[in-house]
Amino acid sequence: MAVPTDPRTLEETDLSERIELGSPWVAIVWNDPVNLMSYVTYVFETYFGFPRTEAERLMLLVHGEGRAVVATGSREEMERHVEAMHDYGLWATLTRADA
Repeated sequence: MAVPTDPRTLEETDLSERIELGSPWVAIVWNDPVNLMSYVTYVFETYFGFPRTEAERLMLLVHGEGRAVVATGSREEMERHVEAMHDYGLWATLTRADA
């Protein structure tokens, strides 16, 4: 049975609010003084499934520029990636892609 909707009780949703909810997030791996470059490359290959050349490119960004974006997606996905990077002993954070 359908419940009639009273138009006086409908909420207006701000378009910018809806877009913000769907905004992508990024996982960032940061340079650290502990992990070897070969290990960081290994993590990127095994966890993310990057080909060796892409894993090395990202590792060199981490080493040379201090950080690299390694994944983009929903907040929940990026939280999982960051937690996995921590489990591997890497420094990682997440932020909005447009931040």
